Amino acid sequence: MAERYSRQILFPGIGREGQEKIRSKHVLLVGAGALGSGNGEILTRAGIGRLTIIDRDYVEESNLQRQQLYTEADVEQKLPKAAAAEKRLRAINSDVEIEAIIGDATPEVLEGLANGIDLIIDATDNFETRMAINDVSQKYRIPWIYGACVGSHGMSFTILPGTTPCLNCLLRRIPLQGLTCDTGGIIAPAVQMAISHQSAEALKILVEDWEAIRSTFVSFDLWRNEYTAMKMSKAKFPGCLSCGEHPTYPYLDKENMTKTTVLCGRDTVQIRPSAKGEISLEKLASQLGSLGYEVKGNPYLLSVELGGERMVIFKDGRALIHGTKDLTHAKSVYQRIMG
Repeated sequence: MAERYSRQILFPGIGREGQEKIRSKHVLLVGAGALGSGNGEILTRAGIGRLTIIDRDYVEESNLQRQQLYTEADVEQKLPKAAAAEKRLRAINSDVEIEAIIGDATPEVLEGLANGIDLIIDATDNFETRMAINDVSQKYRIPWIYGACVGSHGMSFTILPGTTPCLNCLLRRIPLQGLTCDTGGIIAPAVQMAISHQSAEALKILVEDWEAIRSTFVSFDLWRNEYTAMKMSKAKFPGCLSCGEHPTYPYLDKENMTKTTVLCGRDTVQIRPSAKGEISLEKLASQLGSLGYEVKGNPYLLSVELGGERMVIFKDGRALIHGTKDLTHAKSVYQRIMG
């Protein structure tokens, strides 16, 4: 097994001791899309001890342009990204303990996963989830690495509780909320650059080389040949409700979480039921089929179509309504199909 990681062990920043530390660590990867699949593969090949992946979406054809773990077969089967990623990563390194969670990274779920986590990597596509990650990071003193990309542009920042400003602090200085892939599209090299920044920082944290961790907020545009590294030490805000002198962790409050979300990059609304529970996909498929709906499915989800409307339903009752960004219309479709 030493031969497997020999080139990594030869690198002075890691060495044999660092490799043993990597092997002992547990990383939580929030999102299994473009950034998630790349970071997940690098960590798996590097020999991380345990990797937990949480993602709410399934593989679509448009993902294949930049999401490196997935294949056309995953698209045909409409596999959830977390499940497809787990399968692929296990084939890459069977020694890594991998757990796939198919669902939403809500504050409750994130807090439930916090125990024993050494690092959180942000690979999500919305700031609601990122702010929840940020508050979990601060509350449980877990380092996390922010990352985002759109078009040919990307950015990354490493957040160490008690040392660096948190994401809530940065929102006072940088208009991060303007990022979206809806209007600008995205090219794969921008994804790979953001992944490189995140995964390099991840390795530094995992081997506990705290002095090597980048203290700047990195922003780049590969098409325009621009690269910026901004010092953020003065951005730390004493009155921050997430990391300040009297934190209240506001983004872990259920009242601050919406039940509907427009997904990044496509005309799709996610609807999340307020009550917990699990539905019988087999029973639902039979009921909807008898009503004339076209129903396809696998053990993880159902795809339901009728009259141009398409909805994908997961076991926990969560649904993706395709072909709209109208929250009211999406709720109407959901209620019509789910009753």
